[in-house]
Amino acid sequence: VHIVESGGGLVQAGGSLRLSCVVSGIRFGDSHIGWFRRAPGKGREFGGYITSSGANTKYADSVKGRFTISRDNAKNTVYLQMNSLKPQHTAVYYCAARPRRSGDYPIARQYNYWGQGPQVTVSS
Repeated sequence: VHIVESGGGLVQAGGSLRLSCVVSGIRFGDSHIGWFRRAPGKGREFGGYITSSGANTKYADSVKGRFTISRDNAKNTVYLQMNSLKPQHTAVYYCAARPRRSGDYPIARQYNYWGQGPQVTVSS
């Protein structure tokens, strides 16, 4: 299984970034995809996830209205659109995959496969 994220970098506060996550080696259309982040000196934090069909998403309260997750199953790709970024959003952002099941998946250990995570740095 390969998960490759891209799109990270340096952005000024108030700016936007879109991260991409390309997944191969599993049935992408049968997989829920989550986004997590790890800020400097902190643990891994849930950002949001999208269900296998793309019909449903869930977000952490800290990013609601600011982050949007979408997917293109024809391209095996999930996107994380981040708007109105603040310095506190500086972190390594990880994409993770798990098999489709009914339920709620905001916890990192619920995911089987992980990408390496691009760095996102928001300057003030």
